[in-house]
Amino acid sequence: MKKHDVTPVLDIFHQLNQIPRPSHHEEKAADFLYRFAEKLGLEYERDAQNCVVIRKPATPGHENAEPIVILNHMDMVCVSEPGKDFHPLTDSIEAYVEDGWMKARGTSLGADNGIGLSMALAILQDDTLVHGPIEVLTTTNEEDGMSGASALSPDFIRGRKVLNLDSEDYDTITIGAAGANLQRARMAFKREEVPEGYVFRKLQITGGRGGHSGVDINKGRMNANKLLVKFLFNRYVINDIRLVSINGGDASASIASSATAVIGVKEKDLPILENRFQEFSEKNNKKFESSDPDIKFTLEPVEKPDSIIRLENGYNALIAIDLIPCGVLKMHEQLENTVMTSNNIGLVRTEDDALMLTLHTRSFSNEELEEWSKAFAIILESEGFEIERIMNAPSWQENPDSPFLKLVDQTFQDTLHFSPRKVAMHFVLEAGYYVQKYPGIQIACIGPRIVEPHSTQERVEMSTVENIWQVVTELLERLA
Repeated sequence: MKKHDVTPVLDIFHQLNQIPRPSHHEEKAADFLYRFAEKLGLEYERDAQNCVVIRKPATPGHENAEPIVILNHMDMVCVSEPGKDFHPLTDSIEAYVEDGWMKARGTSLGADNGIGLSMALAILQDDTLVHGPIEVLTTTNEEDGMSGASALSPDFIRGRKVLNLDSEDYDTITIGAAGANLQRARMAFKREEVPEGYVFRKLQITGGRGGHSGVDINKGRMNANKLLVKFLFNRYVINDIRLVSINGGDASASIASSATAVIGVKEKDLPILENRFQEFSEKNNKKFESSDPDIKFTLEPVEKPDSIIRLENGYNALIAIDLIPCGVLKMHEQLENTVMTSNNIGLVRTEDDALMLTLHTRSFSNEELEEWSKAFAIILESEGFEIERIMNAPSWQENPDSPFLKLVDQTFQDTLHFSPRKVAMHFVLEAGYYVQKYPGIQIACIGPRIVEPHSTQERVEMSTVENIWQVVTELLERLA
């Protein structure tokens, strides 16, 4: 087996990280892809959602081979450390390598799914590789609604064997994924004048590990949105608290690592607030000392605001968030150590006249997914929220005995000398949409080892990038 240089993959990834590409803002990345295709003289299509497919003819002599689709998404979850001057719509990602891992300075890295996309593009530009007809399909908004995949036309791709490079688990072939509902809830509120005798404080929870709300949901990590509301909804002090604003989280698909609220209390009750916040901080520092060792709780004075949220509206908002569970809702009965159903409150935002939050619910059971999502919507609506469903991605399960998956497995064994695990993962993949849209499609998902995706601790193990690159190039030759 010929070994192929991984340097072009890393060079392309560096180029990608110069292009701002948060979800919903992938225009520049789509421009990069079509220019890439034009430079190589390859056929391409770009749809209204900015999804791009680039087609490369087969290596001479392999024209009759079955077309292979190489699937990735171009958007990334953009998060940054508190205090980092980072603007996702304009700034690039600064990556570096340390102790065998690629990381980013103060932000998420974009290895999810930039590394897989870089491999696909490297295949397009390398004429020394042997392969059949190839379609490189790159979708948009995978991380925050999968609107790109859900809107693909039935004739956008021709192949029915799909190699999805959007995996974070190096030693596995992902053959199934949970379904997901993403709901956005918005409650309009009225503001009122600040009553006399109140002083104002900013409460902050920072330093959480955060992470992927599917991959990391079973690790017991703090969700700062939930934890902050838990304090604010303390029934002993709620009637004396006036809410000015509450904001937390970086992305719908991420566990909230920080949250901030500005509140007012009667000046005479300030010592009570300070004492209870201190007790709360000490209790939760101990509770999360293993999962979130860098968590911090701060209480600082702020100037008197121009207005506050009407008491009833603020109270209803806190009730709703307090009632909705976050984390693991149920473990899988057949798959050991696998989460069946979970929920995450990823974002909480206070706008001028409304409060917004997002719910990202996942399950391997489409029936359970719908039941939980409806239950959460009922809770929110009862407290005055309006609900918009952003995503309803179906779960997916591949046949583990298919010849395609067996070939992928054998290629791992022959190339890397181990047999990968075949697993269903509690993250959401676009695969469910393709099964619905393209009858007869087969999908295998592989990738390098990516740790802490969707967080500022995201990193990819360099040796696994090279190894997966060898698997991919060898697999393409065998499929040809």
